[in-house]
Amino acid sequence: MAAGTIRYWAAAKAAAGTAQEPYAAATLKEALDGVRERHPGELTRVLRRCSFLIDGDPVGTRDHETVRLAEGGTVEVLPPFAGG
Repeated sequence: MAAGTIRYWAAAKAAAGTAQEPYAAATLKEALDGVRERHPGELTRVLRRCSFLIDGDPVGTRDHETVRLAEGGTVEVLPPFAGG
């Protein structure tokens, strides 16, 4: 299990009520399961539309269960952005 930071942007930040929080998880799936437990409701709906960066690298279409998280890493939660 790794410990790191989840950063929320735009609508995800508003729904979470915070800009960031810690994670303790081995995979992106585990980290997001923890987020859903801590923030039921709107954030869970927003996450369905989000893309994710792990330490700056896009997750893309990879299964979240296969995306390993590193100690001290960062998960960026990016909802769709309008415009530019």
